[in-house]
Amino acid sequence: MLDKIKLVIAVTLAALGVWGYYWLGEGDVLLRVLSVFGGLLAGCAVAWFTAPGRQFVAFAREAIVEAKKVVWPTRKETVQTTAAVFAFAVAMAVFLWISDKGLEWVLYDVILGWKKT
Repeated sequence: MLDKIKLVIAVTLAALGVWGYYWLGEGDVLLRVLSVFGGLLAGCAVAWFTAPGRQFVAFAREAIVEAKKVVWPTRKETVQTTAAVFAFAVAMAVFLWISDKGLEWVLYDVILGWKKT
């Protein structure tokens, strides 16, 4: 129950930061941006001390570790894959155009007998 109260306080602080941005509508832009940043920072600080906040931090750390394990393709592999995707897209476009024109000819000229003018 205490974690839920802390999360409500965190969301309220973040909302107050956004509200401060609009409340200071005539004020300096830097002060308005600092209001939002401060509200979000205060909200994150409160959320940090909840069980879901600690779980999120642990998840984020694990995600960073996993992202470091990713093997990125080389430039050559990227260019080859991109070329294959473009070639496939062009081939599918031509195939669909031919199919469309073929069905159009069969339906309108052969079956219905409507001649295009």
